[in-house]
Amino acid sequence: MDKNLLEQLNLWHEEDEFEQIIARILEIPEQNRDYDCISHLARAMNNLERYDEALQQLLTIEKQGGSDPLWHFRSGYAYYYLEQYEDAVREFETADQLAPKDRATLSFLVESRHGLAVMNRKRKQSLALQARNEQRRKRGAGRIPFEGFDLTNFWDDSDYALKHYVSEPPTDELIASIEQELGYTLPASYIAMMKLHNGGEPVNTCFPAEEATSWAEDHIAIMGILGIGREKPYSLCAEFGSQFMIEEWGYPDIGVVICDCPSAGHDVVMLDYRKCGRHGEPEVVHVDQSCDYAITFLAENFEVFVRSLVHRDVYDTSEEGKYEALRKVVHEEFSPLLSELCARVTEVDNMEEIIRAICTRIVEEKGYFAFHTDELSTLMYDLQFWLYTKSYPDTSREQYLKDYSKMIAFSGSFSTGGYAPGFLADWLDDRIQQSMIIGTNDALTFTDTATKQLLEKLNAFASAT
Repeated sequence: MDKNLLEQLNLWHEEDEFEQIIARILEIPEQNRDYDCISHLARAMNNLERYDEALQQLLTIEKQGGSDPLWHFRSGYAYYYLEQYEDAVREFETADQLAPKDRATLSFLVESRHGLAVMNRKRKQSLALQARNEQRRKRGAGRIPFEGFDLTNFWDDSDYALKHYVSEPPTDELIASIEQELGYTLPASYIAMMKLHNGGEPVNTCFPAEEATSWAEDHIAIMGILGIGREKPYSLCAEFGSQFMIEEWGYPDIGVVICDCPSAGHDVVMLDYRKCGRHGEPEVVHVDQSCDYAITFLAENFEVFVRSLVHRDVYDTSEEGKYEALRKVVHEEFSPLLSELCARVTEVDNMEEIIRAICTRIVEEKGYFAFHTDELSTLMYDLQFWLYTKSYPDTSREQYLKDYSKMIAFSGSFSTGGYAPGFLADWLDDRIQQSMIIGTNDALTFTDTATKQLLEKLNAFASAT
């Protein structure tokens, strides 16, 4: 590209004159546009949110751009805003490999991975809803209960489940006795299942729902399915069975509690006989004690309910949470106090970047942003104490414990959102016992040796950022 033209394009870019850039480059015959020319054209189109056009331009120079981190960055940028997150992740990962530790690249990589995680979860949930709706259409009303449904891998026979849920298969006499005690005829599909495996914890414990409950906006979760019997605690007529939940917890007397939930009693799944009568085919509903015993319809019958259960991974948001935490530690603003303390540091360069690097490592290892008793958390406790007492040398124990939350725990967007006062007090007591922190209760400080050791660790992170 002509030098004068390149200078003009860069000037327009700095002045946000992207239309000027596009117009000038399009004046050049297509066959005369070289790699740099097309790269600037694509960048301008990206900046004008013309992402499809930018990609079309970039793909014409894909071979030449293979080793250029900027080509991969600009491609990833377009894919990201087109919400094609899988492609965006691929391009930003390649850009990072070619030009490691570029902040813009790492930022978009985190955002793209977060978008991909959200997209994958929504795709799984959509498939789960489609499967549930298909079961509703069929209504699970085959001649043989669970015909064509594989029950061999349905149950998770943990030690806990075997001890608290699973009983011997019920006899016809026991079934009749339980039905008489409950006052309801149990569904044929439920009885057929219990004769094969009488109660237990399923592998798939989530049911897709379109109405929000106290558990979640898009699903309910169960712990186990109560078996037919009186012996195991979680059986229909046992210690924590249906009548217990109705009489002791106040659940509505509309049928039979068939599943307990992870809330430890604050919601259940019931067979609802209100429409069909005591001897008909009951619907399956969720009853939410936490919301004044709100009743939410789930399935037309027990078989549809069971066939529609999905694995908890479908609703797992931990991956999304991790990328949200990474975005926070990479981008969010420090609290006023932490910013002030970092600005006063002269012993190491880029104090803010060092803190972000340590916290990024914490999130990558834990999957979320929090300080506990691990090595990196201890380093952050040391770092915050050093920063604070360096600027406020006459700090008492009481004052430090009071002001600690103003640095990272609660203040500013760059925050863990809370902390465990016990962890902090234990850390402080340990450092005093180890003679790393000295002084009186009215003025605490690190020893010179402890400060030197801390600075060595910080410089190690600085060299890696």
